[in-house]
Order: sequence, then structure tokens, then C-alpha cells
Amino acid sequence: MTAAPLPRARRQVLQRRIRWIVTATISYNAAEAVIALAAGGAASSSALIGFGLDSVVEVLSAAAIAWQFSAPAPERREKTAMRAVAIAFLALAVVVTADAVRSLLTASAPDHSTVGMVLAVISLLVMPGLSWFERRTGRELGSASAVADSRQTLVCAWLSAVLLAGLAFNSTLGWWWADPVAALIIAAWAVREGIEAWNGDACGTPLAQLVGDEPEPDDDR
Repeated sequence: MTAAPLPRARRQVLQRRIRWIVTATISYNAAEAVIALAAGGAASSSALIGFGLDSVVEVLSAAAIAWQFSAPAPERREKTAMRAVAIAFLALAVVVTADAVRSLLTASAPDHSTVGMVLAVISLLVMPGLSWFERRTGRELGSASAVADSRQTLVCAWLSAVLLAGLAFNSTLGWWWADPVAALIIAAWAVREGIEAWNGDACGTPLAQLVGDEPEPDDDR
């Protein structure tokens, strides 16, 4: 994270950049969630439904960051935004795990989903760039919540690969269990990221050290 205080003009540029990034993230993930949930329901795919729910969580996480950076002093909302990201992660894990376990216990074989596979490929192309841009901006700005949100976006990219593998194995090899197993991997990843976000470890530094319980007023206002 940045050690020296940023000039006011540079800080404002970075804050505007964060708002642009989260707007793009919300727009993309909202569309992704609708497509993934519809395709997952049609194919009875736990992994695809889990991916759609992850997109919903990504929208909520980005919305929390947008709320934070809509304030004149975003650092005062840092802790609340981090906790919102963490809760969204953990809620995702619970829902995805329940559906995956149900699929494994009932041996429910999902149908082939071309839409799901295409969506996974598109996400693999789009999400890493958004993640990198937000992480770089968040680190320069010294925002743990922005970095945490960027990590969630990167998780979405990796989960696209997991989803693609699960759908491909089911379609080509008939490994029906690959789909719910992929969903469980999504859930486990969400738990880990949720715990780290709750503890404020997005930058490798506890949240209390980054912002404190009572942040000092911004002298540049």
C-alpha cells in the first residue's frame, strides 16, 4: 500500500477511477448473473447456478464500493464496505454448498449448456482486466476495500475456468459429478475470501492498521 500521503488532485482521480471500475463491474455482472441463472436452471447445473450467484455477490460487493466512494471521505466507510464484501462472500458459500450437496446426494446429472460454456469463456477474457485495473488503483489509493473487491473479481475469473471445466467434463465425458464438485470449489473459494475480507487482509495488512476505528479528518477537504 502507498506509504506517503497522496496529493489531493491525484486522490480524486483515483477515486473517480474506482467509481468507473465498479460501475463497469456492476453492469457486466448483472447481465452475467441473469444469463448464468437462466442457463443453470434450464440445464439443472449446480456449478452454473453457483456461478450466477457469484455474479450477484460481485454486484453487491461492487455496489458496496460504489457506496463507499460516493462519500466525500471514502476512508470513513472503509470498514463497513469490507464487512459487506465479506458477508456477501459467505452468503454465496452457504447457498452454493447446499445446492451442490443436494445434486451429489440425488445424483442429478445436469444437461449440456452451450450458453454456460460461452459465458465462462467471455468471463475469462473480461474479468482479469477489470481486477488488475481495480487492484492497481486501490493499492495506490490505499483502499483495502477496493483491493478486496478486485480480488473478488479475480476469483470470478478463476471460477469461470472451474465452471468451464465442470461443464466440459459433464458434456464430453459424462462426468455428472464434475458439475457439483466444481460448485463446491466455488463455495470453498468464497469462504476463504470472505474470511480474509472480514479480517481486512486484502492488502496483507489488518484493516485496523489501514483505517483505524476513528480515521482522522481529511486535511485537504
